[in-house]
Amino acid sequence: MTYIKTLLTFLAAALFSSAAPAQDAPQSLPMVQLNAGMHLIHAEVAQTDAQRAIGLMHRSSMPQNNGMLFVFEQAAQQCFWMRNTLIPLSIAFIDDAGKVVNIADMQPMNETSHCSAKPVRYALEMNVGWFAKRGIKAGTQLGGPFWKH
Repeated sequence: MTYIKTLLTFLAAALFSSAAPAQDAPQSLPMVQLNAGMHLIHAEVAQTDAQRAIGLMHRSSMPQNNGMLFVFEQAAQQCFWMRNTLIPLSIAFIDDAGKVVNIADMQPMNETSHCSAKPVRYALEMNVGWFAKRGIKAGTQLGGPFWKH
């Protein structure tokens, strides 16, 4: 009986330690190249619930043309906040066709929700002001492997 109890405790600890991502360090995800006209974007792709939950938390900086693309299984209203996120970000909510629906600026360490204006499957976070500096706004078409034109 003690052996079985010890084995179950060990298995439970192993399961939870491998299934629960570390929430106190930045994650590193596969990259994809996107574009907004002539502007190239190098985006990490967050596709799972765990990857999306961590997002860009715990990073002290991000290169100018880098960001994170959040991919959801189906279109829905998506909302984001900045818990444990140390850098100011702008987020573009993107429809199935790769068209920007709306953009919001988000402040570090703030739990105010920023939501898509309509159901979307994608959200792209970049350094704050990145979209505005390049004239990217609602209606702008993005290019990349996720959207068919």
